[in-house]
Amino acid sequence: MDNPSRLEKATFAGGCFWCMVKPFDEQPGIEKIISGYTGGSTENPTYEEVCSGGTGHTEAVQITFNPNVFSYERLLELYWMQIDPTDADGQFYDRGDSYRPVIFYHTDKQKDLAEKSKQQLQDSGRFKSPIVVPIEPAKPFYPAEDHHQDFYKKNPEHYYSYQTGSGRASFISRHWGNKNE
Repeated sequence: MDNPSRLEKATFAGGCFWCMVKPFDEQPGIEKIISGYTGGSTENPTYEEVCSGGTGHTEAVQITFNPNVFSYERLLELYWMQIDPTDADGQFYDRGDSYRPVIFYHTDKQKDLAEKSKQQLQDSGRFKSPIVVPIEPAKPFYPAEDHHQDFYKKNPEHYYSYQTGSGRASFISRHWGNKNE
């Protein structure tokens, strides 16, 4: 692991956290990715509690990265390519607050970069509808249960079936081509 003092955290929600790990996992400078829950008020929530509502949490990934190797700006670019940024009510097959897309910033610099990135995507005209992903301050992050960690590695067939069946894979291909593969 690189010098821990140079490492930063980024937290992104983009629907099912199973689908948010793989795109970031094999990038240079990414030290660790944890699937979990954030944005709500319940301490140490379970998957069942988050999915049933009432906790205020959303499924998210927390990425520990070396900004000198893989910048926060590059993380943002990759994040936008994983989600439907015009849908605030969930992502693809997964609906509701626990699947809403959010960029959770850890520093004022991250907030500024996220807002700039969001505006650039809006101005690009890539999407006909407005970009509606909120940018919110990071809140306590609670790791998900072990069987949710690195799901794409532990259950590749289920992961790919879900990625395809949810509509995420076709959406990404339609809007971004193969840029993120």
